Amino acid sequence: MHFTAEDLFDVTFAAEPLPLLELAMALVAWQRTDEPAVFGPWRRRVCRELPGRARGPLLELLRPDGQNPQFVEPYAATLEEGLAAVREAGALLTGEQLATAAARAPGGRPSWLRALWDQDREAWDQLGGAIGTAYEVVIAPYWPHILQSFRADVAWRTRLLAAHGIKACLAGIHPAARWSGTVLEVDAPPGYEVHLGGRGLLLMPSPFWTGRPLLAEGPDGPGGRPLLMYPALTPLPLVETGPSGGPAGAALDALLGRTRAAVLRLLVRQRTTSELARDLDVSLPSVSEHTRTLRAAGLITTERDGKAVLHSVTGLGVELLRGGG
Repeated sequence: MHFTAEDLFDVTFAAEPLPLLELAMALVAWQRTDEPAVFGPWRRRVCRELPGRARGPLLELLRPDGQNPQFVEPYAATLEEGLAAVREAGALLTGEQLATAAARAPGGRPSWLRALWDQDREAWDQLGGAIGTAYEVVIAPYWPHILQSFRADVAWRTRLLAAHGIKACLAGIHPAARWSGTVLEVDAPPGYEVHLGGRGLLLMPSPFWTGRPLLAEGPDGPGGRPLLMYPALTPLPLVETGPSGGPAGAALDALLGRTRAAVLRLLVRQRTTSELARDLDVSLPSVSEHTRTLRAAGLITTERDGKAVLHSVTGLGVELLRGGG
């Protein structure tokens, strides 16, 4: 992603998460198999609770790589506004978009998709019902947690931006992200190149998305600021509520999640993965997921000493601990 000086001055965060965009990301996360220690139990719960009438239509449109038809991910603040925006977009769907969606559908079954593109009323009613049902099961009960994850990530990266600049803020959105001059590179497939050309960039963390950052047309449409969605620092299954350790401790727990905040506190003294698992009474895979995310955020470093994996807090992590009590 090529930035001009003007672009670097116009990088902002979205004001809030959007329900149908998060629904799309949640259904994508449900189909993925990465980060099983974090998302495994949540995925099994969705399998139990999501009715079949919602699965079929949505899973033909929303695939695990997150490269979804944008009309099912409207920038709308409520479910009702989102459903209206999805229906209004129907008249603008192209044959090329149908071919792309059909090629990615499970088993290559294009019949329902073709009916949708042909503006068949029954197909559109089926899609609207599926979206509404999935929203009530997957999003509505957890909206406070989604808000908490979103706001905590924006608060953390805003602080990072103020203390270390825009490059540090953007380099931390993915473990494979790095800067080469004014080009932000992410060493993960698929490969493509984007020139922002003075349009700026809108950042949106998602507590459901687990893959590489996703670039899409932003709310202002063609020619406006593109939107970059990236994994929030605290994924939804790790968002915890309730006070812990007084107001300052609660603030840190809200940002990182209680267990991850505890990992960071312990790493003021270098520890191995096994020691962390023992001290916190959690599994080794769970500790590995926590340390991976803390490392991606620049809060800890990891090195090998023979067979042992050693973790320790960075200066940025110490600064966060000091601010969080």
